[in-house]
Amino acid sequence: MATATRTPTVGELLNRKDVHFNLWPAHLVEHAIRKGEAQLADNGAVVATTGKKTGRSPKDKFIVKDAITADKVAWGPVNQAFDAAKFDALYLRVMEYLSTRELYVQDLFCGADTTYRLPVRFVNEFAWHNLFVRQLFIRPSAEELKTHKAEFTVIAAPNFKADPKRDGTVSEQFVILNFAEKIVLIGGGAYAGEMKKSIFSIMNFLMPPRNVFPMHCSSNVGHDGRTALFFGLSGTGKTTLSADPSRNLIGDDEHGWSAKGVFNFEGGCYAKCIKLSHEKEPQIWNALRFGSVLENVVLDANRRPNYDDDSLTENTRAAYPVEFIENCVIPGVGGHPENVVFLTADAFGVLPPVSKLSPEQAMFHFMSGYTAKVAGTEAGVKEPQATFSTCFGSPFLPLPPKVYAEMLGRRLREHNAQCWLVNTGWQGGPYGVGKRMDIPYTRAMVDGAVEGTLGKVEFEVEPSFGLTIPKSCPGVPSQLLSPRNAWADKAAYDRAAADLCARFAKNFENFDVPEEVQTAGPKAQK
Repeated sequence: MATATRTPTVGELLNRKDVHFNLWPAHLVEHAIRKGEAQLADNGAVVATTGKKTGRSPKDKFIVKDAITADKVAWGPVNQAFDAAKFDALYLRVMEYLSTRELYVQDLFCGADTTYRLPVRFVNEFAWHNLFVRQLFIRPSAEELKTHKAEFTVIAAPNFKADPKRDGTVSEQFVILNFAEKIVLIGGGAYAGEMKKSIFSIMNFLMPPRNVFPMHCSSNVGHDGRTALFFGLSGTGKTTLSADPSRNLIGDDEHGWSAKGVFNFEGGCYAKCIKLSHEKEPQIWNALRFGSVLENVVLDANRRPNYDDDSLTENTRAAYPVEFIENCVIPGVGGHPENVVFLTADAFGVLPPVSKLSPEQAMFHFMSGYTAKVAGTEAGVKEPQATFSTCFGSPFLPLPPKVYAEMLGRRLREHNAQCWLVNTGWQGGPYGVGKRMDIPYTRAMVDGAVEGTLGKVEFEVEPSFGLTIPKSCPGVPSQLLSPRNAWADKAAYDRAAADLCARFAKNFENFDVPEEVQTAGPKAQK
């Protein structure tokens, strides 16, 4: 890496009295409040705001193109190439900026399976960011800290603004992965999820060559030892549905599937908390206490969180250690999954609440990665908007999608796992007309799938999407299981279903997959 006079190296940068190493939550809370970074809510959680960016900024994420990445990364709008010399120059500017700031360092692990875990170091300008990563990743024991040697270092400087003309970025914000230098450089934005997802992107690059299938999914295990996986994009219910009082939580968002079984990449959870209630999500509600971090949650005059207030963003978030969930699995490892659940929040209101997928259909829907944004959650979104994110995690996949899809196919065949498609979205009409499926009903369908009871009922094939749906499900009114029946205007349902079928077909046109997978999805209806 380039060097310059008067610019400190990482070692020099951290060899100062105002650099704090591996502070515990109480100290980090004190620092965050002392510096005016955050407030303390009445439930004990730290509450911070992230400014104008209240979510990830995909257009500001880059990967340095070099000898390691040039022939491996699927370059394009998702994986944007960044010049190595430009990275070196920007890195030096960030280092100089941080040389006058009080800093916080955490040495952590990614990966609950010690065979595959990645030692990482986070260097943070904000104390609350340092608390966030400490609670979200795996915390070494005192003995492990003595020998901890980071393979990757994440440097986060939210208040440093890039100059696009000078630095080669798109805006003042940037998230740049450098696999040669083993550094992630983040600046220009305070949304903490960028740190979490940068490490996930690294694991998605490193794990496949080691025969580990990296997955954007949650995972839990029943008392009978049956492991289940839950894939889905943000807002589809991965965290909510995996936090099940009747099952033990392995992890809520990122996992690896190795030859031995499933393991959590993280040591914490990062849950959406808009409209959170104790009645519907008691485990998450109870996890939000001292040591937790709330992002962009509005407090009332008595500092009580108002989870219904979306004035800052619909994407309010909570981060907390996985052990704050009473029935978590420590360490976060499990056996080979028997059931794999694909979650979608269909705002068009036409997909069935639960469907049993053939292996070919499973591959189709995995490659599609469908959900639908609802009106009002993003600027300019006035009606339901289809979103297709390959493998339920396109922004975090450096390698070509077929690498991950083929790994899923192999795992399903090897372990005879059953796939299910569960719609946590709308019924009886699109967003604004219909009603979102109640969480207790969705949970009953998911429980039936992963516990085995749903596999014993009678099924039928619905005509719009060719999906196999149950005629009954314990704990769910049977009239809810067929989406067309829930619409008062059947002709309107047929039009909406045909429109979504066409969107699926259009999205899948450019995928290079076997014919049996290509033909397993819904067809554009004439």
